[in-house]
Amino acid sequence: MKIKTTFIALSAVMMMTLGACRSHYEVAGIQRSRILVDSRYDAQPDAQATAFLAPYKHIVDSIMGPVVGRSAKYMTAQRPEGTLSNLLADILVWAAKDYNEEPDLAIYNMGGVRADLPKGEITYGDVLDIAPFENKIAFVTLSGDALTELLGQIAAVGGEGMSQSVRMVISKDHKLVSATINGEPIDPARSYRITTIDYLLGGTDKMEAFKKGTNINSPKDVSNNTRFIIMNYFRDMQKQDKVVDSEIEGRVKVKE
Repeated sequence: MKIKTTFIALSAVMMMTLGACRSHYEVAGIQRSRILVDSRYDAQPDAQATAFLAPYKHIVDSIMGPVVGRSAKYMTAQRPEGTLSNLLADILVWAAKDYNEEPDLAIYNMGGVRADLPKGEITYGDVLDIAPFENKIAFVTLSGDALTELLGQIAAVGGEGMSQSVRMVISKDHKLVSATINGEPIDPARSYRITTIDYLLGGTDKMEAFKKGTNINSPKDVSNNTRFIIMNYFRDMQKQDKVVDSEIEGRVKVKE
């Protein structure tokens, strides 16, 4: 069973204060506790609760349970670089063909990755855990100068999910040292096509340079949600009898 941590705010402790002419309630304090919900709770399941949830569990399992593909190993999204964050950026590049796009690079923000990818069979539910938001694929053009500015902002936070075409070196104090796209230095006078998620186009997650983007292609239909694009990728790999894998490749490195 996957370990999940749930933060539960317990009820506030109320104290009645008696005054000379009136009485009222005041909050005396608030207490919080952290409860780890894991496989220990499976040892002695509550029969009544299990019976109550059974019909709903059947419906949820029928939706979340179908297998969409296989993963070669357990993957995580990490800074400066992670196997899952690399994979998600590469999936955005893979999906570009369906939009008649040929991006130079892809950026997938770390904040949009909400779970790790397990090893073995990957279900609809696993993908939903990773990408639970309504983020959709988007394409935008930045000048070379604006792209360098964007990569500097990414360096400032220690890295984001970057596609295979990118090689960045950042300093220990999170400054951009160097960057190449497809092995070439960034040309200030050139335009670069980027695939990302629509959430970032407004300069969120400290990526202010995205505000300078032009020629935006940001489809709004629900089928463009990143979770469906991720599932389509896994299904495509499964049709080809391929197991999905990703490696740490030095896409974002910290200079020693």
